[in-house]
Amino acid sequence: MRILVVNPNTTASMTRRIAAAAERVTAAGTEIIARTSAMGPESIEGYYDEALAVPGLLQAIHQGEQEGAEAAIIACFDDTGLDAARSMAGIPVIGICEAAVATASFIAQRFTVVTTMERSRLPVEALVHRYGMGGRAKVRAADIPVLSLEDPGSAARDRLCREIELALREDRAEAIVLGCAGMANLPQQLQADYNIPVIDGVAAAVKQAEGLVALGLSTAKRGAYAFPLEKRYSGMLATFAPGDRAPAV
Repeated sequence: MRILVVNPNTTASMTRRIAAAAERVTAAGTEIIARTSAMGPESIEGYYDEALAVPGLLQAIHQGEQEGAEAAIIACFDDTGLDAARSMAGIPVIGICEAAVATASFIAQRFTVVTTMERSRLPVEALVHRYGMGGRAKVRAADIPVLSLEDPGSAARDRLCREIELALREDRAEAIVLGCAGMANLPQQLQADYNIPVIDGVAAAVKQAEGLVALGLSTAKRGAYAFPLEKRYSGMLATFAPGDRAPAV
């Protein structure tokens, strides 16, 4: 099977890290197709970045589906554009936040999501509540700019570890969820260091995508996720206007 993994920011080095994390957990016969958004912000930190990342994300998912992808993963912990992508695509689309917190719920009663900046913590906290885990999960911010995760000389890892230690002590967390796709290379070492389950949303989403494809399941097209209605779009978004069933992006 072919699974598309889209990094909705424009930093190609982060896409390579995400792709490596995805490929580490694939089953035999699964091919990962990793794409970097062609337009938008270099990192997604807050609502403004998230909104302007959506067109490039939708374009990448549409193109991947046209090229034969059987499922798509949005590799941003804000689950950027997830509802729009599910409406547009004829294949299942998975957000890594939803995948990660669902996975954590299978193995821990209480867990903590450790994300990057405070401005990112609030949207992630809202997602955790949306996904029904508000009573079981806390969300912490480690004060890490997303792009600092690309810099081995930064203090990003030390700050992340400090926040994990606080989560274990103060939240009584039984598992840790890494709240940024840029942390996808860290779970194995952190799991060994702290002797607790550490969940990366990219890896979790890959296994869930494989399961949906194997089961022959895709997004329901009645109601909320029905294909967009055909209509004119204007200005810079004219090429995103829906046709018979999906935007012609």
